Amino acid sequence: MINFRIAFSFIFTLVATGLGICAFQAYRSTKSTGKAVSFLDASLIPPLLGNLIIIGAHTETLAKVGYYLYFLGMDLMVLALVNFTSAYCSVTGKHKTPLKQIIVLLCIDTVQMLMNPFLGHAFDVEPVYVQGSAYYSLIPYIGQSFHRIVIYTIMGATMMIFLVMTIRMPRIYKEKYLVILITMIVTTLWQTFYIFSRTPINRSMIGLGIFGLLAYYFSLFYRPLKLLDRMLSNIASDMPEALFVFDPNFNCIWINETGLKLTQLGTKDLEKVSEKLEDIFGTIQHSKDVWEANKVIATGESKRYYTITLRSFNDSAQKLAGSFLTIRDTTEEQNKIRAELYRSNHDSLTGLYTKNCFYEQIHKTLRENENTRYYAIFIDIKDFKIINDIFSMAFGDRALIQLADVIRSFMSPRCVYGRLGGDTFGTFMPKEEFKADEVDKALSNFIVRDGQVEYHILVHMGVYELSDEDSDVPMMFDRAHLAISTISDDYNTHIAYYDKKLREQVLWDQQISASLTEAIETMQLRPYLQPIADVKGNVIGAEALARWIHPEKSFMPPSSFIPVFEKNGMIVELDKHMWRCACSILQKWKDRFPGMFISVNISPKDFYFTDVVSDIMSLVKEYGISPADLRIEITETIMMTDAEEKMKLLAKFREEGFIVEMDDFGSGYSSLNLLKDMPVDVLKIDMKFLSSTDNKNRSETIVRNILRLTNELGIDSLTEGVETEVQYEKLSQMGCKMFQGYYFAKPMPVEEFEAFASKGAEK
Repeated sequence: MINFRIAFSFIFTLVATGLGICAFQAYRSTKSTGKAVSFLDASLIPPLLGNLIIIGAHTETLAKVGYYLYFLGMDLMVLALVNFTSAYCSVTGKHKTPLKQIIVLLCIDTVQMLMNPFLGHAFDVEPVYVQGSAYYSLIPYIGQSFHRIVIYTIMGATMMIFLVMTIRMPRIYKEKYLVILITMIVTTLWQTFYIFSRTPINRSMIGLGIFGLLAYYFSLFYRPLKLLDRMLSNIASDMPEALFVFDPNFNCIWINETGLKLTQLGTKDLEKVSEKLEDIFGTIQHSKDVWEANKVIATGESKRYYTITLRSFNDSAQKLAGSFLTIRDTTEEQNKIRAELYRSNHDSLTGLYTKNCFYEQIHKTLRENENTRYYAIFIDIKDFKIINDIFSMAFGDRALIQLADVIRSFMSPRCVYGRLGGDTFGTFMPKEEFKADEVDKALSNFIVRDGQVEYHILVHMGVYELSDEDSDVPMMFDRAHLAISTISDDYNTHIAYYDKKLREQVLWDQQISASLTEAIETMQLRPYLQPIADVKGNVIGAEALARWIHPEKSFMPPSSFIPVFEKNGMIVELDKHMWRCACSILQKWKDRFPGMFISVNISPKDFYFTDVVSDIMSLVKEYGISPADLRIEITETIMMTDAEEKMKLLAKFREEGFIVEMDDFGSGYSSLNLLKDMPVDVLKIDMKFLSSTDNKNRSETIVRNILRLTNELGIDSLTEGVETEVQYEKLSQMGCKMFQGYYFAKPMPVEEFEAFASKGAEK
């Protein structure tokens, strides 16, 4: 005869162990329902253990302990069931189970059950005999009835939720809810049967265990295979890529809708698929595990691009089960890539190559045509900013577009051309294709028309012929650009060539620029002083002029280096050196030539690259000289830009005690308005003003009145370039106060000037 006590003890132990394992595994799961399943399976263990104690108890006390564990465990179980139901059925918002109310209800039930030892209101036990063995059966009271109402009510509510989910969900998903619902119903009915049968062994615990195991499986592992099959089939059918499935012999066994459209076959023409694909795309290498190819198919005037991928797959025994082929139409992607590439490589306004792409194409052309002689041509629109300011930017854009069209008209397929910058273009062409006369004619007649507006635009072109050693593309166009500088002010010449003379000038510029620092440190660059005399012919001061005594080239005239430094900005370093030298000389003259002054030049770039007032003040303080002895000489051209700011700086010089001189007055675009506002103490008039005109009488009248006007304004006058006694006497009669020129002396070294000044310079 079967021993029920041993049999059910074994079954309950086995089920509890399984639930414990499931609870542990569920707790480690990363799925959203993992923790809820773990709590549920763990909560089912106490009721099982309670019943295990009940059926094994040989004393009334031990049986009661088992019943307490069972009843309290059921409270915990229904709490876990509510939590599991919310997670499993994704219950949210207003439909979410009122968890707080349930917890309160279960707490009340737990407390009243724990009060049973004192009140005896919930249950008691009595021995019954089955097959000669004593079991302790439950005697329920009012407290037990309350407990059952709470448990059944909550379980009924959760079953209603599962029922609603089963009804509402699509048929393919019903299974995962229906199985749980049926298990809960069966277990509840089984539990009810146990209550009314009054049997000592609660067999419904097995149902609870099965419910926990099913909850674990359906929550964490279950996948509706029919659903997956159907979804995969629908996905494959609706794929934008053409999909073909083949057996091991490369016979097509399935094709999606896109594939049918591509091959223009029907579902009954599967045996023709392989042949059709080869007709369209050529040989497909189905012998490889993975094969991929890109194909371009011409369709009339257009092209379509395809990416073809073939992959084989094996069965569980690793034998070839077949292969699948995907064909993706990448035409739109390729067109977008090409459009984006075009936009990145072409100027949006003119459609020509951008600078970087232009240079890359030149490198490519040189690699492919090593024996061809080429011209690098730099094209520039003269005064383009003024065109924009006068006619509008739209007109300027129109000019750029028209010039780009002109450039295209002269280019053959062997040429490369692009836009280098705002108003500059570049072309790279075989030397024999450059027709200078035709190009010059086109540029001479370059007129831009936009509506009623018509304007003749000056275009300059610099041409550089490549040598065999040339490989630096930017340098080619720098040299071509440099050639334009030789005709920048010529309105009749449009084309200039980079030649040997220009090359030598560039090398010279580089050489002397590199030598400047050493020349300053070794005093190769030194001041020469040209005397300045008063009305009586006495030397009262000098102008410091830079001279370069080169160790190899001997005396270098200022015209060989001053323009270079003015162009590249290094004039600032030269000026600073001359300022320091002048201060040093004045320091030595304190006792020997008291009151003797030296004029130093301030170049236009000094105002932009250095703090001239602070720098010169620092030198004056360092050498302990009077500011009045170091005269500040500027040219009127300095005032052509930022005049207001420059005037503030000159005023600052005068406040510090310096005497400010304006050089070359009358040689440029002098105006009385400038003279009225300029904070200067001395006005230097260039004798070229008199010698460069045929109307001597008019020029003398102008000079006479300028001198009279300066005297009335309290400004001293100084005439430079005085070369004859007649000029000296005439200027003296006109009222000029100071003189400078070869009539008195040429610029000379400091030592010679000191000797000259000591003897006196009176003529």
